[in-house]
Amino acid sequence: MAAKEAITLNQTKGDFCILNYENAYTRAFGERCPASVIYFSSAGRLDNGIFYEDGEIYLAEDKKVQRLLNVKTDMNLVGLCNIENVMAAIGISMSAGVPMENILATIKRFVAVEHRIEFVAKKGGVVYYNDSKATNPDAAIQGIKAMDRPTVLIGGGYDKGSEYDDWIRSFDNKVKKLVLIGQTRDAIAACAEKCGFPKGDIVFADTFTQALDICVQEACAGDAVLLSPACASWGMFENYEVRGNQFKEYVNSL
Repeated sequence: MAAKEAITLNQTKGDFCILNYENAYTRAFGERCPASVIYFSSAGRLDNGIFYEDGEIYLAEDKKVQRLLNVKTDMNLVGLCNIENVMAAIGISMSAGVPMENILATIKRFVAVEHRIEFVAKKGGVVYYNDSKATNPDAAIQGIKAMDRPTVLIGGGYDKGSEYDDWIRSFDNKVKKLVLIGQTRDAIAACAEKCGFPKGDIVFADTFTQALDICVQEACAGDAVLLSPACASWGMFENYEVRGNQFKEYVNSL
């Protein structure tokens, strides 16, 4: 964090620095930052800045509050992490003098980066997301946090010696079935049981296709199927892109 703070040393009040108000370090840094600070918040209303509240993103400026967009109807991205990314992007673009109508139009047509909580298709009332780039538990936590419906989750892969407790705890009763593949499936299953995840909702698959078949069988209309493995792809795939592309090909063929 100190290295990032040093980037602003040569800024003046004529420059801008966009900071997350919900991060204790950056909030405190804003008090001593030499630039003009624009805060964004995903957890509370700001008197000045960009904030998220009840499904909407707002801009508070000069004692006026302007509604900018609805995260459900005006964004193709999902998850709190992406809401924060969008607010940061709005702050940066505003600071560069981009008209707000251009900013909002761009957000409305922007889609997720491939393999990162990427919406693939809706089939039989089930939505499918490809988060193959989540090759460690920290990244996979963001994937499951982005889900707002019962989720059938595909996890597992190459063993990098990760700890899975925080990932399992992030399920927050959203994961209805945990479908496990690869070298780590036994370790993840043991961790899930230790963390209180029901043993009966853990399913092992010997192949990726078998895992996908299980997901289709278990998911009902209104559910999500999420590929967010928390593990590297090696052993079963050349890389995470191949894994994600196979997932998308399967889903699109349904």
